[in-house]
Amino acid sequence: MKTSAPGRTCSIATVLLSLLAVLHTSTPQKNDIDIYSLTVDSRVSSRFAHTVVTSRVVNKANVVQEATFQVELPKRAFITNFSMIIDGVTYPGNIKEKAAAQEQYSTAVARGESAGLIKATGRKMEQFQVSVNVAPSAKVTFELVYEELLKRRLEVYELLLKIQPQQLVKHLQMDIHIFEPQGISFLETESTFMTNELADALTISRNKTKAHIRFKPTLSQQKSPGQEDTVLNGNFIIRYDVNRTLSGGSIQIENGYFVHYFAPEGLPTIPKNVIFVIDKSGSMLGRKIQQTREALIKILDDLSPRDQFNLISFSGDATQWKPLLVPASAEDVNQARRYVAGIQAQGGTNINDAMLMAVQLLSNANRQELLPAGSVSLIILLTDGDPTVGETNPARIQKNVQEAIAGQYSLFCLGFGFDVSYAFLEKLALDNGGLARRIYEDSDSALQLQDFYQEVANPLLTAVTFEYPSNAVEEVSQDNFRLLFKGSEIVVAGKLQDQSPDVLSAKVRGHLHMQNITFQTEIRVAEKEEEFQSPKYIFHSFMERLWAYLTIQQLLEKMILASDAEKQALETRALNLSLQYSFVTPLTSMVVTKPEGEERSEVAEKPVETENKRKHFHLAGPSGKAPGNPGRIGPQGPVHSPSHRLTYHGVRDLLLPDMLLAPSTPDEVDLRIKARVSAIPSDTMTQRHQERKHSGSSEDTSQPAKTDSPPAPIQAPPVILTLPGQSVNHLCVDIKHSQGPMNLLSDPDQGVEVTGQYETEKAQFSWIKVTFKNPQLQVRASPEHVVVTRNRRNSAYKWKETLFSVTPGLNMTMDKAGLLLLSSPDKVTIGLLPWDGPGEGLRLLLRDTDRFSSHVGGTLGQFYQGVLWGPPAAADDSRRTLSVQGRDYSATRLLKLDYQEGSPGTEISCWSVEL
Repeated sequence: MKTSAPGRTCSIATVLLSLLAVLHTSTPQKNDIDIYSLTVDSRVSSRFAHTVVTSRVVNKANVVQEATFQVELPKRAFITNFSMIIDGVTYPGNIKEKAAAQEQYSTAVARGESAGLIKATGRKMEQFQVSVNVAPSAKVTFELVYEELLKRRLEVYELLLKIQPQQLVKHLQMDIHIFEPQGISFLETESTFMTNELADALTISRNKTKAHIRFKPTLSQQKSPGQEDTVLNGNFIIRYDVNRTLSGGSIQIENGYFVHYFAPEGLPTIPKNVIFVIDKSGSMLGRKIQQTREALIKILDDLSPRDQFNLISFSGDATQWKPLLVPASAEDVNQARRYVAGIQAQGGTNINDAMLMAVQLLSNANRQELLPAGSVSLIILLTDGDPTVGETNPARIQKNVQEAIAGQYSLFCLGFGFDVSYAFLEKLALDNGGLARRIYEDSDSALQLQDFYQEVANPLLTAVTFEYPSNAVEEVSQDNFRLLFKGSEIVVAGKLQDQSPDVLSAKVRGHLHMQNITFQTEIRVAEKEEEFQSPKYIFHSFMERLWAYLTIQQLLEKMILASDAEKQALETRALNLSLQYSFVTPLTSMVVTKPEGEERSEVAEKPVETENKRKHFHLAGPSGKAPGNPGRIGPQGPVHSPSHRLTYHGVRDLLLPDMLLAPSTPDEVDLRIKARVSAIPSDTMTQRHQERKHSGSSEDTSQPAKTDSPPAPIQAPPVILTLPGQSVNHLCVDIKHSQGPMNLLSDPDQGVEVTGQYETEKAQFSWIKVTFKNPQLQVRASPEHVVVTRNRRNSAYKWKETLFSVTPGLNMTMDKAGLLLLSSPDKVTIGLLPWDGPGEGLRLLLRDTDRFSSHVGGTLGQFYQGVLWGPPAAADDSRRTLSVQGRDYSATRLLKLDYQEGSPGTEISCWSVEL
């Protein structure tokens, strides 16, 4: 391949990629631009992922067309390379210091030119985009490379990839190679676009230390049913974990660098003293305070009897629930639940007083020796806005809290929504040995709160330090940590000295509940290096880049806490490493060279994360007016016309809500309704009202029309049971009496239990829960969504969003009709459905019921223990009796709607019983 010739004139356009945000992967179809190849190659070597996305396109038109390349990638990833090959000429992306790149970027913008795009596209991803003009019949190859260190959270690592080609692709292939010398203990895949037709395109192979996941669909498999569009649009997720020992330490060496992973198994949890500081100001009114109450009640239930806790709620003033911390006994937890249920939102936001009250509670208890020896003290703050009452200066609040805590306790800050200064909360937490997390306003906000609590609910060690021989290693990353929590992992990396010993030893010291502990590890350097020399499928020399990645991330975090004098030295080192290893970080930018004449007309800056209010984007077209979109209020979607493009340049750590994909918040819905109503002139509204009056429409209620009452619609029963080997194939069950949760069915041999709450007044299930013994997993369905819980980790899925999850021992699939099927070989298939036909509500369905064992039981399970049918009644052949385990039920033949194949359902004649 040729590089740009010296005599070739090029215009420079900058791609400002601000990392700590996230990106996307797709290549949209533009007119006659055909994507004939799209490949994703991700190689995970000892948790470090190196991903290459390559797209090849051709212009099939007889005129110049614009081709756009889009990629979504995780927020924690660093872009390391980008290039375009046009007519055999390579146009590379060059990493430069942000200030130098900004100067070129501003010059390009002044000329009406720009290239590249980074914008937030949700909670975990960010989108990179670049466009280029393509001559007739010409081909272009785009290639983007990014890297990230996978972080262990709640006992799994997660690799997230996005597939969104927006057209059928002749050669589409994803390959994920994972190599873990410790051994892979668990691996699952999940997709939001996979269908049963696409399942054959997915292959998973693994042995003790490596796994290969390949997805290679044919053109016919990519097609939507009955259409020429692609069905590929969504996430592809791989989750896995590795084998561990009690020592918990694994040191790996490659090409003169080492990495030390530390996550010991089998340690007891340290008791904790936790104070929840809850914002109940007026801005929390509505769904936010409701979700906070819901999450807190569940979190209280998860407290260990060895824990102590208290609650502080605040608005303009701060109020503590109890004068002292109380043990998490059943009685105290129940009292706290009642207190939380009564929290109402109103007033201002006095963060300073609430935080100082929390610290005072812990300090008083400490002075009075009321905190158990060896326990850990945590403060968890949840707020949705900036301080408005009392001390409102963020810097002074940070100083007050840090001086009060004095390094004794750890503070964790949760920012609810986008009206809060995340930078303020992040520094407040980092100053005090904790971390900050954004809680996104959505239907699963309560689950986000619960998941965060689970991450910090089980402290295992305090004051963790790593020690290595001074004559063996150098340039070691951070080697001391305040806390280690169950399900997480500490990572330390460094460089081996040139004359290092043949044997590398390491000590990890920490404090358990009532004693000190030391973990010691020794490894032979030559043996460890061999582990990474032979495999061809790994990304070689990765460990040096892993070390650089980790060091840069830690330097950026230290910069948040550093004084002005210290910050410059930290920034200089982080910048030099970013340039040396070609990482696009908050300190660097990528400059993309493009062919001459690539003009663009609109540029919109990407708002920064530290700004605390919702942002409004303004996109000017050629006339200076924003392109219309009468059905939408807020940020516009991607504009694909060459004369109407929205381009962003990057700033650090932007987290904007994915307003094109996420459900609207109530205020957004209200805005849309008002906008649509106001778009209709008032005289038109009046005219339509007069027309309705004169036409006798239903709006004129003075003379209601007399009509016969329509017949009651046929209802779908709460449950339809398939009875194998019976003269009656289907049994419809109507639940007329229900008090509290019901044990619907349980089969210990199958390792499954189904419970549910049936509301007789609404004649529907408010929730259904399926619990599996192997794998240990729970699925809880409500009318709002489905929540899957495994290893204290919650995943929420909205109904009617495609899901395809492959876990050892269990497959989960959901189609666009909302039918969720839980299946595995040799086991009963359990289905859940959000029925929206007559008799709406959750529905349960069972398949492969001949697989139930003889030990099945429960309200519904009893009907699989051998049903004896009596003859039809002499006077009425639509009635008969059935006997189950010595109990007789009266059955009546009725017309019902069969919901098992989805809405609208089909009428069936069904024997119905009442329970």
